[in-house]
Amino acid sequence: MAEQALQRAQDAVSGLSQGLEGATASGGEPTPVDLPSFDGAGLPASVKGIDLLTDVNLNVKIELGRTKMLIEDVLRLGEGAVVELDKLAGDPVDIYVNERHIARGEVLVLNDNFCVRINEVIRSPGEGAADAAGKSAA
Repeated sequence: MAEQALQRAQDAVSGLSQGLEGATASGGEPTPVDLPSFDGAGLPASVKGIDLLTDVNLNVKIELGRTKMLIEDVLRLGEGAVVELDKLAGDPVDIYVNERHIARGEVLVLNDNFCVRINEVIRSPGEGAADAAGKSAA
């Protein structure tokens, strides 16, 4: 049975090799292919630029704080257990988009729902330098 499988695999490889030899022998020199332009010229103005991305889902995470625990302590957690975090009440919370830290804010309650007011937007190192260069050139 294994010999039959090996023979079928060898036949398949042999067939592929013959197909490739025939393609290079009869094909001659490669010829260029004209491809359509993908510059967005065919798109309506309303779909160009950032509008192409408006329906992309992002993972947004608000982090109240962190802690480290031993496995035995985690296993003892139950209903009513209190876990102490590394931040105090009133400290700013961290806001992440797709695991990237983008802002800090404060926790509020609005109509019995938690919400976060953004107080500080964190710029990436390259973005801040580009903004400064643009302002100095103007």
